[in-house]
Amino acid sequence: MEQVVFEDVLKARERIAGRLPVTPLDLSMELSDGQTQVYYKLECQQKLKSFKCRGALNKMTSLTPEQRAKGVMAISSGNHGAGVALAARLEGVDQVKVYVPLCTPKAKTDKIRWNGAEVVMAGEDYDKCHAIAMEALAREGMTYIDPCSDVEVIAGQGTIGLEILEQQPDIDTIVVPIGGGGIITGISVAAKHLKPGIRIIGVQTATCPAMAASLRDHTCYLEYPIGETVCDALVGGVGEIPYAMAESCIDQVLVVEESDIRAAAAFLLKQEKVVAECAGAVGVAAFRAYPELFQGHHTAIVITGGNLDAGLMTQLLTEA
Repeated sequence: MEQVVFEDVLKARERIAGRLPVTPLDLSMELSDGQTQVYYKLECQQKLKSFKCRGALNKMTSLTPEQRAKGVMAISSGNHGAGVALAARLEGVDQVKVYVPLCTPKAKTDKIRWNGAEVVMAGEDYDKCHAIAMEALAREGMTYIDPCSDVEVIAGQGTIGLEILEQQPDIDTIVVPIGGGGIITGISVAAKHLKPGIRIIGVQTATCPAMAASLRDHTCYLEYPIGETVCDALVGGVGEIPYAMAESCIDQVLVVEESDIRAAAAFLLKQEKVVAECAGAVGVAAFRAYPELFQGHHTAIVITGGNLDAGLMTQLLTEA
């Protein structure tokens, strides 16, 4: 099994430097007090309002001419597909196909199409979409860009960890959403190299706690049952590389309820004036649900995406 190392993250930063912005690390006045400081790493302000373009661009720059000529394929709940489409446009890769589940928000499919990729909507959920897309990949022979179990993709996401500790060296805890596990793996590789004692805490929705279950059962669940959720970006199974590296990369996994996630997204909108999709707000939900874990610490919460559907935004504000 391949492993991601610190040098991979450094190479990723060299490749994407100047092409993607360094996102802000903002102190929260609402969650911080005299002894506890909380910062938001605002990946919801990254290009396409998601961190996914970091890994996608790093991967795209590493492709051989033969791989580019075949065209690229991605399977995504939305943000990874948009990141791949953007990276392909920046790198001049003409043929791009992105498979997404039928339930994917229009805000995300619009961004994929706007960047020139073909969108194929298939399957009721991510795992069903994945199965359909992999059959097509075998027939068409395109270059597959995995969202969470690819060294270059994970290393690209790891540049977030470099930025956090450069922006605020006092950070001792980083809270990261977990879907397939790529972003938390990359951030941890970078952060634990720079600051070995740092805590890396992952967060999952209770409707699809695939990583929590994988670690509990000592089994890599590549697919996992998906309940009703507003966290479309955090569903499905975990990646093989993130699972293999989890023992060294993840200190704790917290599971939060859908009601707490919705409340956290509304809190960010109303109190912090931060637009975060619900999957991007799970770290705030965890902080509010388990405050004792963060007291006295300097914590960075990664807000991974801001592609919040307009209809859901209205619902969240009404509920709040």
